[in-house]
Amino acid sequence: MKKIVLPFLISLLLVGCNGKLGDNVVIEPRGLITANGERYVMMPFNYEWKENNMEIKPLRTPDRVKLADDFETLEAEKGDTLKFEIDKNPPSVEVIKENEDGTIERVEMKDNKIILPSKEGYYIYELKAKWDKGKITFLFDVNVN
Repeated sequence: MKKIVLPFLISLLLVGCNGKLGDNVVIEPRGLITANGERYVMMPFNYEWKENNMEIKPLRTPDRVKLADDFETLEAEKGDTLKFEIDKNPPSVEVIKENEDGTIERVEMKDNKIILPSKEGYYIYELKAKWDKGKITFLFDVNVN
């Protein structure tokens, strides 16, 4: 049995290193925030992509509160500016803010930047990025002081 398994594993490794299996690899875009000179990776969810006869869809929608808990909450000042970078430069990005009272509102993004509220509080933000081939939503939370 060992005589069969070892050559198979070596062959698989060589084929993988040769790039022959990687033709249909799709890498999920990454979203970054720059705040106070520091960069943070946003929490991705609801990723969908269709390319080269391959389709990727989420099995289930994760809990937004759990995702926000997994993100290292940003600490920022009223009126601070946040800058965003999203891989593959999506032609469309919508920004949504959830306030502490559960109300939701759209936020204007200009030149990949948003301005934080002038009111102290805890906020959860979603950036919904869309391309011709797919979409992804990024999430982060912030305490505004």
